[in-house]
Amino acid sequence: MTDQTEEQTAPVTAGEDSGTTVQLTDKNVEETTKKLENMTTSFSIWPPSQRTRDAVIKRLIETLSDKSVLSDRYGVIPSDEAAGVARSIEEEAFSAVPASAADGNDGIEILQSYSKEISRRMLDLVKSRSVESVNNGATVDATTDDGSKDEESSTAEA
Repeated sequence: MTDQTEEQTAPVTAGEDSGTTVQLTDKNVEETTKKLENMTTSFSIWPPSQRTRDAVIKRLIETLSDKSVLSDRYGVIPSDEAAGVARSIEEEAFSAVPASAADGNDGIEILQSYSKEISRRMLDLVKSRSVESVNNGATVDATTDDGSKDEESSTAEA
């Protein structure tokens, strides 16, 4: 490759037409540009592939059913229930994102919207389950506004 560059930009020797050397260089640049344009593939983030969506669902299941910061605060959801809920969260989030937004250049904004939608729905779910468990008489380990731990327990009235 170094040899080609040297040939293209070699100084003009006595008796050579300098215009010819410039034309050869411009021609080589054009050919290279055309080759690169043909090689360039389109890269799009949105919509995500089914493989990516499945990975999101798998990660949601893990987050909801395994020990995590979220489960420390709101409790763990059984794996079988977490699987159904995770699929539902992902499908709803995917559907909630407007299809017209996919017309953007690279889909970054739409992907961010999708991600935020998943996070919001997941938090809504765990918070609602936490409230339900408190209302049903379970003890919940919650953090107070000042950041300290506070044991809350409530009994359901019959």
